[in-house]
Amino acid sequence: MSLTKKRKVAAAKVDKNKAYSLKDASTLVKEINCTKFDSSVDLHIRLGVDPKKADQQVRGTVSLPHGTGKTKKVLVLCTPDKEASAKEAGADFVGLDEFITKIEGGWTDIDVIIATPAVMPKIGKLGKVLGPRNLMPNPKTGTVTNDVAAAVNEVKGGKIAFKVDKAGIVHASIGRVSFAPEKIAENSAELINAIIKLKPSSAKGIYLKGVSMASSMSPGIALDTKSLMN
Repeated sequence: MSLTKKRKVAAAKVDKNKAYSLKDASTLVKEINCTKFDSSVDLHIRLGVDPKKADQQVRGTVSLPHGTGKTKKVLVLCTPDKEASAKEAGADFVGLDEFITKIEGGWTDIDVIIATPAVMPKIGKLGKVLGPRNLMPNPKTGTVTNDVAAAVNEVKGGKIAFKVDKAGIVHASIGRVSFAPEKIAENSAELINAIIKLKPSSAKGIYLKGVSMASSMSPGIALDTKSLMN
């Protein structure tokens, strides 16, 4: 595939042989943006873990100090007594059976699903649909809880979930190119620090093997992992 003129100009600004500091990368990612829309800024973090081992499946949540720049659609699956608090907290969809039926039919136009423990037996059958899309509620990510109002507020306020994939990489959106460089750097640091704290005790060797930052349709920027670990 041939590169566009804008993409060639952007690529020329990135030194492929250099590992940038988080501060410099957060400034550069704005300069090389190729899109006319407010692109997502993503981090791709390669870890020295074996995801096939249960004790090395790094996953968790983190609240980004400046949010993601995206308003997430939240579905709360709960019993009737929890519906009012979920709606007041700002959930986009609230209910149970009708949404289970919709999801079974292929509907997944949401970003996060929060559920109460009492309804999880009903939701279990949706694993094949929700699992591959990382939408399945999970106590480890705070999306299975009786305090649905607090969970909705956290998601709307910038809380994101992350999980290492089969290749040992964590992919996560940490903001938008319209963010100031300082906000991009602070959100990135928050995610990276959260992942470092979750280093499995059984993981040997280098943990943070590689980190790159990129906006939509723009070249990736390699980060200096040594400085990130410190």
